[in-house]
Amino acid sequence: MSIQEVLEIRTEEREQFIDITSQINRIIRAGEVKNSLCNVYVPHTTAGVTINEGADPSVVFDILTYLRQLVPESNNYTHMEGNSHAHIKTLLTGSEKTIPVQNGSLQLGTWQKVFFCEFDGPRRRKIIVTLV
Repeated sequence: MSIQEVLEIRTEEREQFIDITSQINRIIRAGEVKNSLCNVYVPHTTAGVTINEGADPSVVFDILTYLRQLVPESNNYTHMEGNSHAHIKTLLTGSEKTIPVQNGSLQLGTWQKVFFCEFDGPRRRKIIVTLV
């Protein structure tokens, strides 16, 4: 048996990380899942998902700052839409993560959170959460 739910979010910034950990744990609790695997998939080419520290907001700030330096918004890209930087940042973060579920919650490290990564906002976005 598997459970699948689509989270819909609206991003507010051109680039931002949004902590979606509690929303995922809510799906796990609602499905009364005890032990499983949780796949988090972002079906967009200019947004991704990552796991990183969620206790200190300066970490997310530093990550976004470094990504902007590594992949600047303007860099002689040829993509007509003008958002190649967002596609490249998505390539770096990835579009999916699989996380173990044990005793009804995500098995993350002490400081870890699951973040939706927006690189071409603001937009309406979907996140597909599947428990297997």
